[in-house]
Amino acid sequence: MSGLEAALDVVGARWALLIVERLLDGPQRYGDLQRDLGVGTAILAVRLRELEEAGVLVRLPLKHNTRAYALTPRGEALRETIVALERWGAARAPDHVISPRSPDSARQNG
Repeated sequence: MSGLEAALDVVGARWALLIVERLLDGPQRYGDLQRDLGVGTAILAVRLRELEEAGVLVRLPLKHNTRAYALTPRGEALRETIVALERWGAARAPDHVISPRSPDSARQNG
């Protein structure tokens, strides 16, 4: 298995890199991830479990039976890859497709 195949086994599923990208800013609660990403709860639960099993993130217990998720060093190592993918996408996507989360990125790289 190549390095790329191994990486895609971990983060190649839909939503996986978007989850990691949200966690680059720090730990996030489950409900916040669901709301920010607009992903269904069943899919989010599966992706979080997969990323946790792969050592990309950890679950943090909070008060009142809630939980948050944070990146491990292995997950944090994806930062450069995600930044590169954001730049690549922003440089090639039509203006109406760019996420409102990163308007400056599109202008700097377009």
